[in-house]
Amino acid sequence: MLFLVLLVASLGGAATAAVLAVCGLVAVFRRNARSRPGWLRAAALLAGAGAVAAYAWGMLHVGFAVMQAEDGGAGAFPIAPCREAGPRLASQVDGYDVSFLPIRFECHLDSGGTYVTSSVPGYVNPTAAGLALITAACAVLAAATARRTRAPAG
Repeated sequence: MLFLVLLVASLGGAATAAVLAVCGLVAVFRRNARSRPGWLRAAALLAGAGAVAAYAWGMLHVGFAVMQAEDGGAGAFPIAPCREAGPRLASQVDGYDVSFLPIRFECHLDSGGTYVTSSVPGYVNPTAAGLALITAACAVLAAATARRTRAPAG
């Protein structure tokens, strides 16, 4: 069930990223985009598209790891994504968990500890976080600049 949720969320994230990218490109080519608030708004939309796309890419990787973990049958133990730590540690795995912030796949040990697998590429979380910060900064600057330019001179 978790795999299905992650797959649908990944597809929704990809669609959202596409819509944001189109809105950002439309904002770039608008007539009023030549102003500073226009450029900042376009940059916020495009960076937001990148952040959502990076996060959706990470969720797709986690979804694949969950699919492997829930696959039963011969060779189902130890959990496939948890085997990368080696046979000694993998034999102590008694379950897994998914973290969404930061996005990652964790293997739980019967001794109570956990370790993170490399199911999600290392660039996904920093890229999504960096682009989200850029999005927020551009949106705040665009709003402040637009408010300042609309204020009556006096």
